[in-house]
Amino acid sequence: MPQHIFFQPEGAWVGDVIPFAENGEFRLFYLHEQRACPKPGTPWHLVSTKDLVAFEDEGLAFDHGSADDVDYNVYTGSIVRGRDGEHHMFYTGQNPNRLGIDGLPLQVVMHATSSDGAETWVRHPEHTFGAAEGYESADWRDPFVFWDAQAELWRMLIAARHVEGPSRRRGVIAQCVSTDLARWTSVEPFWDPRRYIAHECPEVFQWGDWWYLVYSEFSDSFVTRYRMSKTLDGPWIAPAHDSLDGRAFYAAKSAERDGRRFFFGWIASRVDGHDDGAWQWAGTLAVTEASQRPDGTLAFSFASELRRHFTETVPMEFVNGEIENRTLDAGDGYLTALSSTEIPSRFFASFSFDIAADTAECGLLLRASADGDRAYAVRLEPRRGRMVFDRWPRKVTGEGQWEVSGDVPYVIELERACDLQPGRHTLEVVVDGDLCVANLDRSTMLSTRLYDHIDGTIGVFVGDGSIDVHELTVSTASDSSAVADSAPGSVSSESLLIPS
Repeated sequence: MPQHIFFQPEGAWVGDVIPFAENGEFRLFYLHEQRACPKPGTPWHLVSTKDLVAFEDEGLAFDHGSADDVDYNVYTGSIVRGRDGEHHMFYTGQNPNRLGIDGLPLQVVMHATSSDGAETWVRHPEHTFGAAEGYESADWRDPFVFWDAQAELWRMLIAARHVEGPSRRRGVIAQCVSTDLARWTSVEPFWDPRRYIAHECPEVFQWGDWWYLVYSEFSDSFVTRYRMSKTLDGPWIAPAHDSLDGRAFYAAKSAERDGRRFFFGWIASRVDGHDDGAWQWAGTLAVTEASQRPDGTLAFSFASELRRHFTETVPMEFVNGEIENRTLDAGDGYLTALSSTEIPSRFFASFSFDIAADTAECGLLLRASADGDRAYAVRLEPRRGRMVFDRWPRKVTGEGQWEVSGDVPYVIELERACDLQPGRHTLEVVVDGDLCVANLDRSTMLSTRLYDHIDGTIGVFVGDGSIDVHELTVSTASDSSAVADSAPGSVSSESLLIPS
């Protein structure tokens, strides 16, 4: 039975995804994380999808080595189809008992090939190589291989670190080149900003006149970012909004089909399954579609296939009467419009509205209590130009009335910069159990988890200002819902250039 919308293996978690598109199908290899103790070796598993909605668990795709092998852990890499017609897998090998010259577990790049369509793989240990001179031996991972047609050679990007410099600024994307996918030569770094601890899961692709460099970093923030350039040699430009999502969505890598590009990452879980738990490595697979603006910058949104999956409208009745075509004017205060109908555990909500000039805040309440005081909130703050995720009640830190973390203005790390000029906006939200992903104006994503409140209503709110509500719809879908126009080759209007 396929899983829908989000994928997670039975009794395990999705780590870094290695997407590969071929014959109209996305084959999503991923690091299979079991969170067992003692920790077992990490293999690659496979999940496949044709429509970006239904996901088939294909199970083990590439097993890890023995406890004595250098690839006891098979970590992130990439798959390409060589000029010989074979599939070539490049991956990170690591064994906690094999230490490098710095006394830390050694990381090496390894190679395997497949002659049966990426179904079975043959290892080539003779092609294994570790960090080049000047790089730390414990950080030599996530090889991404692509063909450079202009130079007529293969390039490999590697997440690495210099051996010298401030510890949190040694991160570099190292580079190797090859003509045969077997012998690799280290050359000058591909990108060396001297800014982060590391640039994990790097990838590069061309889209129209632009090249894009994507990587995940965990120094300033724990996010996936992108840069853009007119050439592979740079310079790499940082757009004003350079991240794909917030803290909870990580290690995203992309694949292209029919002129559309999709990013596959994981939404992190929290310790003990509570809203106050620390973020954990690995989680649940999630998909984001990128669109290209005329200036080359990228916008991110739900795939159109996901929207079409939610076909059944949920009748909503609001405590204060009809909500559509209504102005919510809070002035110097706060106002809500709450549904008296509980929302289902899985739904898609679309909220269309106009923001009046100088409005301080507005947005959606999710799983709210009858009075709206207990709720999760996707809050838009026009004066600050940001979308944040919030919840109430917040954590109580002591017995005193003042000992509540009300001084924390939102869930830290769940803040997205965005354009909130006065006028029309659309906020879309998908909730599925403890997963929640919001999207503003088909441009800005914000993913998170919802653990502590498991039911409630939906509502609209505004503070210190006013909004004109045009529409709020909530829709559901059964797992068997058909996805229209999702066959390979179809391209929706949402994949075309969108205005800046």
